[in-house]
Amino acid sequence: MRLPLPTSKAVLATALGLGLAATGFGTVPAMAAPVPAQDAVHAGHSALPGYSGYAGSAEESKANQAFFAAVIRSVAEKRAASPSSAAAVTVIYNASRAPSFSTQIARSTAIWNGAVANVKLQSGSASSADFTYREGNDSRGSYASTDGHGSGYVFLDYAQSEQYNPIRITAHETGHVLGLPDHYTGPCSELMSGGGPGPSCTNANPNAAERSRVNQLWANGFAQALDKALGRTSAR
Repeated sequence: MRLPLPTSKAVLATALGLGLAATGFGTVPAMAAPVPAQDAVHAGHSALPGYSGYAGSAEESKANQAFFAAVIRSVAEKRAASPSSAAAVTVIYNASRAPSFSTQIARSTAIWNGAVANVKLQSGSASSADFTYREGNDSRGSYASTDGHGSGYVFLDYAQSEQYNPIRITAHETGHVLGLPDHYTGPCSELMSGGGPGPSCTNANPNAAERSRVNQLWANGFAQALDKALGRTSAR
């Protein structure tokens, strides 16, 4: 759900490397741009029960759902193989491919770990990661992407991070990892409104509704994913 710019501004934005994605951060729909085949959103996976609805395009909704589903299934499969008594579910990320954003990723991690109780983000090796962070230049701006098979990643765009608050961008994209959809029409106080409120919005914290939704998803949604990984019928 990217808002088009007037022609003259579009040309200028492209020249500056901001592209047409400067108005919002989000999740890349399948076939939105030439990306490696293994990184394209795999639309064959259905959303997990209870996934929050999204009022934007069908493609972006599927992309959001696929990213969350890939991460939660990856975590569930590992937990099934090595059962843990910990109340909070741990999601492992690797940021070795986004060294320029190490400070922002650490801050985003701290924000989310302090905001929700049922899931915790933790840095780990690339081989153990449920998702990774990457950095570079992309006309679409920052986004979250997955092939639907546990190879999800958050891409952080250089140009966009110069125009918008980079911690807000990072926390917003990490929100997709945790199950939240874009809602660009929301206020600045809503993290998942992304770039909708404009560059002056620097809020990097999820609001009460977003925190509650993530806790719900990682309680009920994860339990269902774990049941599936263990091959048992869920009574939930």
